[in-house]
Amino acid sequence: MRSASRRSERGLDWFAFFVADIQTGFGPFLSVYLTTQKWTQTDIGLILAMGSLAGLLSQIPGGWIVDIAASKRNAAMLAVCGVGASALLIALLPTFLGLASATLLHVAASAILGPAMAAITLGLVGAVALGPRLGRNARYAALGNGIAAALMGFCGYVISPQSVFYVTALLTLPTLIALATIRDDEVDPVRADGGIAHSSKGEAGANVAALLVRPALWILAGCVFLFHAANAAMLPLIGSEMTVRSGTWASVLVAACIVVPQFVVTVLAPHVGRLAQSKGRQPVLMFGFAALPLRAVVLALSTDPIVIVAVQVLDGLCAAVLGVLVPLSLADIARGSGRFNLAQGIVASATGIGAAASTAVTGYLATTFGTSVAFIGLMVAAVVALLAVTLVMPETRPAKVHSS
Repeated sequence: MRSASRRSERGLDWFAFFVADIQTGFGPFLSVYLTTQKWTQTDIGLILAMGSLAGLLSQIPGGWIVDIAASKRNAAMLAVCGVGASALLIALLPTFLGLASATLLHVAASAILGPAMAAITLGLVGAVALGPRLGRNARYAALGNGIAAALMGFCGYVISPQSVFYVTALLTLPTLIALATIRDDEVDPVRADGGIAHSSKGEAGANVAALLVRPALWILAGCVFLFHAANAAMLPLIGSEMTVRSGTWASVLVAACIVVPQFVVTVLAPHVGRLAQSKGRQPVLMFGFAALPLRAVVLALSTDPIVIVAVQVLDGLCAAVLGVLVPLSLADIARGSGRFNLAQGIVASATGIGAAASTAVTGYLATTFGTSVAFIGLMVAAVVALLAVTLVMPETRPAKVHSS
């Protein structure tokens, strides 16, 4: 098996960049667009809820599909085309049936696209170089998010909210070009699946069973669940508070709260990857989790917009650590099972459940007791998450990777 060429490495850089671009349009821009199309908040909420439920149900099947795909690059290509098609459908057919179809298509494509990128990365560079390479992916993805948000915000303001989805569809072209520059013969299919080739259905079933009985998988999934239960509602709660306190400046401040973490990820992610290779996974995870309760405390105590924006640096630290360490730890845990991407789907499901619990419970606390109590509730959840990763999460770094 050939080692990764410079062409494939650079192709993966830009693939990570453009994948972040095409996913940006499906965030807050969708709600803005549907509002301009005279949709009611009830209908918008129904579409978003449908997407959330479908996303939760599709994570494990998406990882499984990537595991059984002979070419991870081809799986990623089909997923990118699915994202582009869903964007076009949203722009051209803003009816309930059109949006429901587009949402389900986007969710299904995204459930394949995330694991496919991680599989391509692992298959291209191998376990020894995976930490730094994941950090590099995160850097380019953060850049893509920031630039795409600015571009789409400009297009939505100057042209129309509908134009955001045409831009998203157009951006699938450079995404596919970047993907095509990754040499398929350099992506080792054995490494990409976690180290074992597919041979028979019996062996595949045994490999799944071997993965599912590994305690570290479920411990990591539990820690990720707790993290997102503490984290997911923070930014929406900040946005609601800023709208009340800051009036016309709210949009600018919320945008700053989004951009600051992306900048931090761009700076820190490569260092996080190298640190995880040299010092181990668990200490770096613990460091990232420790930033979360601190952020919740500051948000509970301060109403100063400058302080609130500044504390988003901690959000960037958390994002850099989890963006690198979760797939890296999963590669360790799934090693030898041939089911790395199924493991990604399991943890992604834990992420979705945690995020849903976070927004539901925090919304109730904020409405009933006020936002300060809601932030305290998030802080308690963050402390529990930190205790879990400190006391229960094992070190997953293989000795061979350490010595290398």
